[in-house]
Amino acid sequence: MRILLVEDDDRISRFISKGLKENAYAVDRVSDGDSAIHSAEVNDYDLVILDVMIPVRDGFEVCEHLRSSEIDVPVLMLTARDAVEDRIAGLDKGADDYLTKPFEFGELLARVRALLRRPRGEMIASTIRIADLEVDTRSQTAYGKGEAIDLTTKEYALLEYFARNAGRVIGREEISEHVWNENFDPFSNLIEVYVNRLRRKLLDGIDDPSLQTRRGAGYILVSEESDGREAV
Repeated sequence: MRILLVEDDDRISRFISKGLKENAYAVDRVSDGDSAIHSAEVNDYDLVILDVMIPVRDGFEVCEHLRSSEIDVPVLMLTARDAVEDRIAGLDKGADDYLTKPFEFGELLARVRALLRRPRGEMIASTIRIADLEVDTRSQTAYGKGEAIDLTTKEYALLEYFARNAGRVIGREEISEHVWNENFDPFSNLIEVYVNRLRRKLLDGIDDPSLQTRRGAGYILVSEESDGREAV
């Protein structure tokens, strides 16, 4: 899942970015309001983490602009302000959640996971089950027939995105947008490498679902047992 982090304090930005990447998220960083708006308009993010006190346009203005532009990406606002009025102002501008600095990184992660379970207004639960596959988005672990599947951070991120979109063909461009960051070269063969690695690991652990290639279109995680997914 790809996140836009808007924070002008470089130390905090690097700390949050590092932690998110270690937890299988792709992260783009910007430090001012105009850059945030531009990035959100040209990229399809799964979540925006938005500091209130940023230069050019503050976080309230950025959030209001996103909503007026009908960009419905979930927004988690960060601020050093702890007044109730400020929290109300952020939520009224269209933020989905609000976290006051200083905060424990574990709480930030929990809020990120909660918001990503309901992207674009659709609730997606923390555990996704498709036939013999179970993806636990809290622990970021996948299981095949109850046995843990040994995945790297990026392999897990790729599998989670496929699981969230089970039964739908996903093209290379969409994968690069949501699983990698803006520095990813869409012409590299890295996607094929990771898909092939993931496919082999799934074949070792489960019979169904399967990760299939649709030539000229992309990839699809499809189950023979059902058309959809079970989420709890």
